[in-house]
Amino acid sequence: MGVRLSEFARGVTAETAFAVLARARDLKARGKDVVELEIGDSPFPTTAHARQAGIQAIEEGQTFYGPSQGLPEFRAVAAEFVRREFGIPAGPENIVVGPGAKIFETLFCEAFLDPGDGVLIFTPQFPTYVPNVQRRGARYRLVPLKEDRQFRPDPAAVARFLKEDPRPRAIFLNSPHNPTGGVALREDLEAIAELVRGTETVVFSDEPYCHMAWSAPHCSILSLDGMLDHAVAAFTFSKSYSMSGWRLGFAVMSTEYVETFTRLVNTSLSCVPPFIQRAGIAALLHDGDERDRNMAAFRRKVERLVKGLAEIPGVSVCMPGGTFYVFPNFMRVCNDLGITSHGLAMYLLEGASPEFGVACLGGECFGGAGAGYLRFSCAEPDERIDQAVAFIQEAIRRHDAVRSYLESHPEYRLTAPYPCC
Repeated sequence: MGVRLSEFARGVTAETAFAVLARARDLKARGKDVVELEIGDSPFPTTAHARQAGIQAIEEGQTFYGPSQGLPEFRAVAAEFVRREFGIPAGPENIVVGPGAKIFETLFCEAFLDPGDGVLIFTPQFPTYVPNVQRRGARYRLVPLKEDRQFRPDPAAVARFLKEDPRPRAIFLNSPHNPTGGVALREDLEAIAELVRGTETVVFSDEPYCHMAWSAPHCSILSLDGMLDHAVAAFTFSKSYSMSGWRLGFAVMSTEYVETFTRLVNTSLSCVPPFIQRAGIAALLHDGDERDRNMAAFRRKVERLVKGLAEIPGVSVCMPGGTFYVFPNFMRVCNDLGITSHGLAMYLLEGASPEFGVACLGGECFGGAGAGYLRFSCAEPDERIDQAVAFIQEAIRRHDAVRSYLESHPEYRLTAPYPCC
Protein backbone atom coordinates (compact mmCIF):
# COMPACT_ATOMS: atom_id res chain seq x y z
CA MET A 1 0.00 0.00 0.00
CA GLY A 2 1.34 3.44 -0.92
CA VAL A 3 2.23 6.21 1.48
CA ARG A 4 -0.63 8.54 2.37
CA LEU A 5 -0.97 11.65 0.21
CA SER A 6 -1.41 15.09 1.71
CA GLU A 7 -4.88 16.29 2.62
CA PHE A 8 -4.64 18.97 -0.08
CA ALA A 9 -3.61 16.50 -2.79
CA ARG A 10 -6.42 14.13 -1.87
CA GLY A 11 -9.02 16.87 -2.15
CA VAL A 12 -7.74 19.00 -5.04
CA THR A 13 -10.16 19.52 -7.91
CA ALA A 14 -9.09 19.71 -11.54
CA GLU A 15 -10.38 21.58 -14.59
CA THR A 16 -13.35 19.50 -15.78
CA ALA A 17 -12.92 20.58 -19.40
CA PHE A 18 -9.91 18.30 -19.72
CA ALA A 19 -11.81 15.32 -18.31
CA VAL A 20 -14.64 15.88 -20.80
CA LEU A 21 -12.04 16.38 -23.53
CA ALA A 22 -10.50 13.00 -22.68
CA ARG A 23 -13.94 11.34 -22.80
CA ALA A 24 -14.76 13.00 -26.11
CA ARG A 25 -11.45 11.87 -27.63
CA ASP A 26 -12.02 8.34 -26.34
CA LEU A 27 -15.44 8.21 -28.00
CA LYS A 28 -13.99 9.59 -31.22
CA ALA A 29 -11.29 6.93 -31.16
CA ARG A 30 -14.07 4.34 -30.95
CA GLY A 31 -15.67 5.77 -34.08
CA LYS A 32 -18.23 8.25 -32.70
CA ASP A 33 -18.62 11.59 -34.47
CA VAL A 34 -18.25 14.26 -31.76
CA VAL A 35 -18.47 18.04 -32.18
CA GLU A 36 -16.03 19.35 -29.59
CA LEU A 37 -17.31 22.52 -27.96
CA GLU A 38 -15.93 21.73 -24.51
CA ILE A 39 -12.35 22.95 -24.51
CA GLY A 40 -11.22 26.56 -24.77
CA ASP A 41 -8.71 26.01 -27.54
CA SER A 42 -8.25 27.62 -30.92
CA PRO A 43 -9.23 26.01 -34.24
CA PHE A 44 -6.67 28.20 -36.02
CA PRO A 45 -2.97 27.40 -36.52
CA THR A 46 -0.35 29.27 -34.53
CA THR A 47 0.14 32.63 -36.22
CA ALA A 48 2.67 32.59 -39.04
CA HIS A 49 5.53 34.74 -37.74
CA ALA A 50 5.43 33.00 -34.38
CA ARG A 51 5.75 29.58 -36.04
CA GLN A 52 8.63 30.69 -38.21
CA ALA A 53 10.50 32.39 -35.36
CA GLY A 54 10.13 29.35 -33.11
CA ILE A 55 11.49 27.02 -35.77
CA GLN A 56 14.36 29.37 -36.54
CA ALA A 57 15.25 29.70 -32.85
CA ILE A 58 15.42 25.92 -32.49
CA GLU A 59 17.63 25.66 -35.57
CA GLU A 60 19.87 28.37 -34.10
CA GLY A 61 20.26 26.34 -30.91
CA GLN A 62 18.21 28.50 -28.54
CA THR A 63 17.19 25.39 -26.63
CA PHE A 64 19.04 25.88 -23.35
CA TYR A 65 18.29 27.67 -20.09
CA GLY A 66 17.36 31.32 -20.05
CA PRO A 67 16.86 33.87 -17.25
CA SER A 68 14.03 33.03 -14.89
CA GLN A 69 12.41 36.45 -15.28
CA GLY A 70 12.42 36.01 -19.06
CA LEU A 71 14.58 37.13 -21.96
CA PRO A 72 15.25 40.89 -21.75
CA GLU A 73 14.15 41.34 -25.35
CA PHE A 74 10.88 39.47 -24.72
CA ARG A 75 10.15 41.58 -21.65
CA ALA A 76 10.81 44.78 -23.59
CA VAL A 77 8.42 43.78 -26.38
CA ALA A 78 5.74 42.59 -23.92
CA ALA A 79 5.93 45.86 -21.96
CA GLU A 80 5.60 47.95 -25.11
CA PHE A 81 2.66 45.75 -26.15
CA VAL A 82 0.62 46.31 -22.96
CA ARG A 83 1.45 50.03 -22.99
CA ARG A 84 0.27 50.41 -26.57
CA GLU A 85 -2.80 48.17 -26.49
CA PHE A 86 -4.09 48.63 -22.94
CA GLY A 87 -2.45 51.75 -21.53
CA ILE A 88 -0.63 49.88 -18.76
CA PRO A 89 2.38 51.96 -17.62
CA ALA A 90 4.86 49.08 -17.78
CA GLY A 91 8.50 48.71 -18.71
CA PRO A 92 10.62 45.56 -19.12
CA GLU A 93 11.28 45.67 -15.38
CA ASN A 94 7.54 45.06 -14.76
CA ILE A 95 7.33 41.78 -16.74
CA VAL A 96 7.77 38.17 -15.59
CA VAL A 97 7.47 35.35 -18.13
CA GLY A 98 5.75 32.03 -17.46
CA PRO A 99 4.33 28.97 -19.26
CA GLY A 100 0.89 30.41 -19.98
CA ALA A 101 -1.28 32.51 -17.70
CA LYS A 102 -2.53 29.78 -15.35
CA ILE A 103 0.78 29.44 -13.50
CA PHE A 104 0.46 33.03 -12.30
CA GLU A 105 -2.59 32.05 -10.24
CA THR A 106 -0.29 29.77 -8.27
CA LEU A 107 2.56 32.27 -8.05
CA PHE A 108 0.19 35.09 -7.05
CA CYS A 109 -1.16 33.01 -4.17
CA GLU A 110 2.34 32.02 -3.08
CA ALA A 111 3.46 35.63 -3.18
CA PHE A 112 0.57 37.25 -1.31
CA LEU A 113 -1.50 34.75 0.66
CA ASP A 114 -0.91 33.39 4.16
CA PRO A 115 -3.10 30.82 5.91
CA GLY A 116 -6.36 32.40 7.00
CA ASP A 117 -6.28 35.30 4.53
CA GLY A 118 -9.55 36.12 2.76
CA VAL A 119 -9.96 36.00 -1.01
CA LEU A 120 -12.96 37.19 -3.03
CA ILE A 121 -13.73 35.12 -6.13
CA PHE A 122 -16.61 35.99 -8.44
CA THR A 123 -18.54 32.89 -9.44
CA PRO A 124 -19.08 31.00 -11.75
CA GLN A 125 -15.29 30.93 -11.82
CA PHE A 126 -12.40 29.37 -13.65
CA PRO A 127 -12.01 26.02 -11.86
CA THR A 128 -8.37 26.38 -10.81
CA TYR A 129 -8.82 29.55 -8.75
CA VAL A 130 -10.10 27.76 -5.65
CA PRO A 131 -7.40 25.02 -5.56
CA ASN A 132 -4.68 27.66 -5.80
CA VAL A 133 -6.16 29.57 -2.87
CA GLN A 134 -6.47 26.32 -0.92
CA ARG A 135 -2.81 25.53 -1.54
CA ARG A 136 -1.97 28.43 0.74
CA GLY A 137 -4.53 27.60 3.42
CA ALA A 138 -6.37 30.83 2.67
CA ARG A 139 -10.15 31.29 2.79
CA TYR A 140 -12.24 32.08 -0.27
CA ARG A 141 -15.57 33.86 -0.53
CA LEU A 142 -17.62 33.13 -3.66
CA VAL A 143 -19.76 36.03 -4.86
CA PRO A 144 -22.26 35.26 -7.65
CA LEU A 145 -22.13 37.12 -10.93
CA LYS A 146 -25.64 38.08 -12.01
CA GLU A 147 -27.10 37.45 -15.45
CA ASP A 148 -29.11 40.67 -15.20
CA ARG A 149 -25.79 42.56 -14.85
CA GLN A 150 -24.38 40.80 -17.92
CA PHE A 151 -22.14 38.83 -15.51
CA ARG A 152 -20.08 41.93 -14.69
CA PRO A 153 -18.30 42.11 -11.31
CA ASP A 154 -20.22 44.19 -8.78
CA PRO A 155 -18.13 46.79 -6.92
CA ALA A 156 -20.68 46.68 -4.07
CA ALA A 157 -19.67 43.07 -3.44
CA VAL A 158 -16.04 44.18 -3.20
CA ALA A 159 -17.01 46.87 -0.70
CA ARG A 160 -18.82 44.30 1.47
CA PHE A 161 -15.86 41.94 1.30
CA LEU A 162 -13.41 44.63 2.38
CA LYS A 163 -15.70 45.69 5.22
CA GLU A 164 -16.81 42.28 6.51
CA ASP A 165 -13.87 39.94 5.99
CA PRO A 166 -11.46 39.91 8.96
CA ARG A 167 -8.41 39.66 6.65
CA PRO A 168 -9.35 40.74 3.10
CA ARG A 169 -6.19 40.05 1.18
CA ALA A 170 -6.98 39.37 -2.47
CA ILE A 171 -9.58 39.69 -5.23
CA PHE A 172 -9.65 37.53 -8.35
CA LEU A 173 -10.92 39.33 -11.45
CA ASN A 174 -11.35 37.71 -14.86
CA SER A 175 -12.47 39.87 -17.77
CA PRO A 176 -13.50 38.95 -20.39
CA HIS A 177 -14.89 36.22 -18.19
CA ASN A 178 -14.69 32.46 -18.49
CA PRO A 179 -17.26 30.85 -18.51
CA THR A 180 -19.96 33.54 -18.78
CA GLY A 181 -18.45 35.89 -21.35
CA GLY A 182 -19.08 38.89 -19.08
CA VAL A 183 -16.91 41.96 -19.60
CA ALA A 184 -16.05 44.37 -16.79
CA LEU A 185 -16.63 47.93 -17.90
CA ARG A 186 -14.12 50.64 -17.14
CA GLU A 187 -16.55 52.12 -14.62
CA ASP A 188 -16.69 48.76 -12.79
CA LEU A 189 -12.91 48.59 -12.57
CA GLU A 190 -12.58 52.24 -11.53
CA ALA A 191 -14.98 51.63 -8.66
CA ILE A 192 -13.08 48.51 -7.56
CA ALA A 193 -9.75 50.30 -7.84
CA GLU A 194 -11.02 53.15 -5.68
CA LEU A 195 -11.97 50.63 -2.99
CA VAL A 196 -8.65 48.81 -3.11
CA ARG A 197 -6.22 51.72 -3.20
CA GLY A 198 -4.59 52.36 0.15
CA THR A 199 -5.46 48.90 1.53
CA GLU A 200 -3.44 45.70 1.92
CA THR A 201 -5.66 44.01 -0.67
CA VAL A 202 -4.19 43.01 -4.04
CA VAL A 203 -6.00 42.05 -7.26
CA PHE A 204 -5.21 39.12 -9.53
CA SER A 205 -6.42 40.27 -12.96
CA ASP A 206 -6.75 37.29 -15.30
CA GLU A 207 -6.81 38.60 -18.88
CA PRO A 208 -6.31 35.74 -21.38
CA TYR A 209 -9.24 36.91 -23.55
CA CYS A 210 -8.02 40.49 -23.86
CA HIS A 211 -8.53 40.47 -27.65
CA MET A 212 -12.00 38.93 -27.43
CA ALA A 213 -13.94 41.87 -25.94
CA TRP A 214 -17.04 42.33 -28.10
CA SER A 215 -19.35 44.67 -26.16
CA ALA A 216 -16.75 47.22 -25.03
CA PRO A 217 -13.00 47.73 -25.45
CA HIS A 218 -10.92 45.62 -23.08
CA CYS A 219 -9.84 47.53 -19.98
CA SER A 220 -7.14 46.30 -17.62
CA ILE A 221 -7.33 47.41 -14.01
CA LEU A 222 -3.55 47.95 -14.18
CA SER A 223 -4.14 50.87 -16.53
CA LEU A 224 -5.85 52.83 -13.74
CA ASP A 225 -3.93 55.25 -11.51
CA GLY A 226 -1.91 53.55 -8.79
CA MET A 227 -3.07 50.02 -9.59
CA LEU A 228 0.32 48.75 -10.73
CA ASP A 229 1.09 48.60 -7.00
CA HIS A 230 -2.18 46.81 -6.17
CA ALA A 231 -2.57 44.24 -8.93
CA VAL A 232 -0.91 41.52 -10.97
CA ALA A 233 -2.26 40.96 -14.50
CA ALA A 234 -1.72 37.71 -16.40
CA PHE A 235 -1.70 37.45 -20.19
CA THR A 236 -1.28 34.47 -22.49
CA PHE A 237 -0.54 33.73 -26.14
CA SER A 238 -2.89 30.73 -26.14
CA LYS A 239 -6.04 32.49 -27.35
CA SER A 240 -4.93 35.55 -29.31
CA TYR A 241 -2.12 33.83 -31.21
CA SER A 242 -3.35 30.20 -31.14
CA MET A 243 -0.28 29.13 -29.13
CA SER A 244 -1.92 27.02 -26.40
CA GLY A 245 0.52 24.14 -26.82
CA TRP A 246 3.57 26.40 -26.73
CA ARG A 247 2.76 27.33 -23.11
CA LEU A 248 3.72 30.99 -23.09
CA GLY A 249 2.41 33.89 -21.06
CA PHE A 250 3.57 36.75 -18.90
CA ALA A 251 2.49 38.79 -15.91
CA VAL A 252 2.66 42.54 -15.35
CA MET A 253 3.26 43.90 -11.86
CA SER A 254 5.07 46.47 -9.75
CA THR A 255 8.86 46.19 -9.72
CA GLU A 256 8.48 45.64 -5.97
CA TYR A 257 6.94 42.24 -6.69
CA VAL A 258 9.04 41.18 -9.69
CA GLU A 259 12.00 39.91 -7.67
CA THR A 260 9.71 37.69 -5.59
CA PHE A 261 7.88 36.30 -8.63
CA THR A 262 11.21 35.66 -10.36
CA ARG A 263 12.43 33.64 -7.37
CA LEU A 264 9.19 31.67 -7.40
CA VAL A 265 9.67 30.92 -11.10
CA ASN A 266 13.29 29.98 -10.47
CA THR A 267 12.48 27.53 -7.70
CA SER A 268 9.57 25.86 -9.50
CA LEU A 269 9.95 26.21 -13.27
CA SER A 270 13.54 27.38 -13.84
CA CYS A 271 12.56 29.34 -16.98
CA VAL A 272 10.47 29.39 -20.13
CA PRO A 273 12.54 27.99 -23.04
CA PRO A 274 14.15 30.78 -25.06
CA PHE A 275 12.92 29.46 -28.42
CA ILE A 276 9.33 29.74 -27.19
CA GLN A 277 9.91 33.33 -26.10
CA ARG A 278 11.35 34.08 -29.55
CA ALA A 279 8.10 32.86 -31.06
CA GLY A 280 6.22 35.15 -28.67
CA ILE A 281 8.32 38.16 -29.66
CA ALA A 282 7.49 37.55 -33.32
CA ALA A 283 3.79 37.18 -32.52
CA LEU A 284 3.66 40.50 -30.67
CA LEU A 285 5.68 42.36 -33.28
CA HIS A 286 4.33 40.95 -36.54
CA ASP A 287 1.14 38.91 -36.11
CA GLY A 288 -1.34 41.59 -35.05
CA ASP A 289 -3.24 41.57 -38.36
CA GLU A 290 -3.58 37.78 -38.43
CA ARG A 291 -4.65 37.85 -34.78
CA ASP A 292 -7.34 40.42 -35.48
CA ARG A 293 -8.68 38.42 -38.44
CA ASN A 294 -8.92 35.35 -36.21
CA MET A 295 -10.65 37.32 -33.47
CA ALA A 296 -13.21 38.61 -35.99
CA ALA A 297 -13.81 35.01 -37.09
CA PHE A 298 -14.32 34.00 -33.45
CA ARG A 299 -16.89 36.75 -32.99
CA ARG A 300 -18.82 35.52 -36.02
CA LYS A 301 -18.77 31.98 -34.61
CA VAL A 302 -20.07 33.23 -31.28
CA GLU A 303 -22.87 35.14 -32.99
CA ARG A 304 -23.73 32.06 -35.05
CA LEU A 305 -23.94 29.82 -31.99
CA VAL A 306 -25.99 32.37 -30.02
CA LYS A 307 -28.45 32.69 -32.90
CA GLY A 308 -28.81 28.92 -33.16
CA LEU A 309 -29.26 28.30 -29.44
CA ALA A 310 -31.82 31.12 -29.17
CA GLU A 311 -34.11 29.13 -31.47
CA ILE A 312 -34.25 26.14 -29.10
CA PRO A 313 -37.44 26.17 -26.99
CA GLY A 314 -36.75 26.60 -23.28
CA VAL A 315 -33.25 28.02 -23.79
CA SER A 316 -32.38 31.60 -22.86
CA VAL A 317 -29.15 32.99 -24.32
CA CYS A 318 -27.59 36.41 -24.81
CA MET A 319 -24.61 37.50 -26.83
CA PRO A 320 -21.60 37.38 -24.47
CA GLY A 321 -19.67 40.57 -23.93
CA GLY A 322 -16.46 38.77 -24.79
CA THR A 323 -14.56 35.44 -25.09
CA PHE A 324 -15.33 32.62 -27.51
CA TYR A 325 -17.72 30.99 -25.04
CA VAL A 326 -21.51 31.02 -24.97
CA PHE A 327 -23.20 30.43 -21.61
CA PRO A 328 -26.90 29.74 -22.25
CA ASN A 329 -29.47 29.19 -19.54
CA PHE A 330 -30.88 25.63 -19.84
CA MET A 331 -32.77 25.64 -16.53
CA ARG A 332 -36.22 25.14 -18.10
CA VAL A 333 -34.92 22.29 -20.23
CA CYS A 334 -33.21 20.64 -17.26
CA ASN A 335 -36.31 20.98 -15.09
CA ASP A 336 -38.46 19.49 -17.82
CA LEU A 337 -36.10 16.53 -18.26
CA GLY A 338 -35.23 16.07 -14.58
CA ILE A 339 -31.51 16.20 -15.25
CA THR A 340 -28.70 18.40 -13.93
CA SER A 341 -26.94 20.69 -16.35
CA HIS A 342 -23.73 18.65 -16.13
CA GLY A 343 -25.83 15.54 -16.66
CA LEU A 344 -27.40 17.15 -19.73
CA ALA A 345 -23.93 17.93 -21.08
CA MET A 346 -22.85 14.32 -20.59
CA TYR A 347 -26.10 13.05 -22.13
CA LEU A 348 -25.43 15.13 -25.24
CA LEU A 349 -21.96 13.62 -25.45
CA GLU A 350 -22.63 10.01 -24.47
CA GLY A 351 -26.29 9.14 -24.31
CA ALA A 352 -28.35 10.90 -26.95
CA SER A 353 -27.00 8.93 -29.91
CA PRO A 354 -24.55 6.07 -30.43
CA GLU A 355 -23.21 7.67 -33.63
CA PHE A 356 -23.09 11.40 -32.87
CA GLY A 357 -22.46 13.60 -29.85
CA VAL A 358 -21.78 17.17 -28.73
CA ALA A 359 -19.15 17.84 -26.07
CA CYS A 360 -19.86 20.84 -23.84
CA LEU A 361 -19.66 21.59 -20.12
CA GLY A 362 -22.30 21.86 -17.42
CA GLY A 363 -22.21 25.22 -15.70
CA GLU A 364 -21.63 23.62 -12.29
CA CYS A 365 -18.14 22.69 -13.51
CA PHE A 366 -17.44 26.36 -12.73
CA GLY A 367 -19.04 26.37 -9.28
CA GLY A 368 -22.55 26.10 -7.92
CA ALA A 369 -23.57 29.47 -9.38
CA GLY A 370 -23.23 27.95 -12.84
CA ALA A 371 -25.80 25.22 -12.24
CA GLY A 372 -28.51 25.24 -14.89
CA TYR A 373 -26.25 26.67 -17.58
CA LEU A 374 -24.11 25.03 -20.26
CA ARG A 375 -20.83 26.38 -21.57
CA PHE A 376 -19.98 26.01 -25.23
CA SER A 377 -16.74 27.07 -26.86
CA CYS A 378 -16.72 28.00 -30.54
CA ALA A 379 -13.55 26.19 -31.57
CA GLU A 380 -15.12 24.26 -34.45
CA PRO A 381 -15.91 25.06 -38.11
CA ASP A 382 -19.20 26.85 -38.75
CA GLU A 383 -20.89 23.83 -40.26
CA ARG A 384 -20.04 21.77 -37.18
CA ILE A 385 -21.53 24.46 -34.93
CA ASP A 386 -24.73 24.25 -37.00
CA GLN A 387 -24.71 20.45 -36.70
CA ALA A 388 -24.32 20.72 -32.93
CA VAL A 389 -27.27 23.10 -32.55
CA ALA A 390 -29.54 20.91 -34.67
CA PHE A 391 -28.51 17.84 -32.68
CA ILE A 392 -29.15 19.52 -29.31
CA GLN A 393 -32.60 20.64 -30.41
CA GLU A 394 -33.50 17.09 -31.38
CA ALA A 395 -31.77 15.38 -28.42
CA ILE A 396 -33.66 17.30 -25.72
CA ARG A 397 -36.98 16.26 -27.29
CA ARG A 398 -36.14 12.60 -26.73
CA HIS A 399 -37.45 12.17 -23.20
CA ASP A 400 -37.20 8.39 -23.49
CA ALA A 401 -33.48 8.61 -24.25
CA VAL A 402 -32.94 10.97 -21.30
CA ARG A 403 -34.82 8.61 -18.96
CA SER A 404 -32.73 5.69 -20.19
CA TYR A 405 -29.52 7.67 -19.65
CA LEU A 406 -30.57 8.64 -16.12
CA GLU A 407 -31.32 5.02 -15.26
CA SER A 408 -27.67 4.18 -15.90
CA HIS A 409 -26.39 7.51 -14.53
CA PRO A 410 -28.59 8.29 -11.50
CA GLU A 411 -26.01 10.75 -10.17
CA TYR A 412 -27.28 13.20 -12.80
CA ARG A 413 -30.90 13.21 -11.63
CA LEU A 414 -32.11 16.69 -10.71
CA THR A 415 -33.31 16.47 -7.11
CA ALA A 416 -34.76 20.01 -6.96
CA PRO A 417 -35.81 22.22 -9.86
CA TYR A 418 -33.63 25.14 -10.89
CA PRO A 419 -35.11 28.56 -10.01
CA CYS A 420 -35.79 29.60 -13.59
CA CYS A 421 -39.18 31.27 -13.11
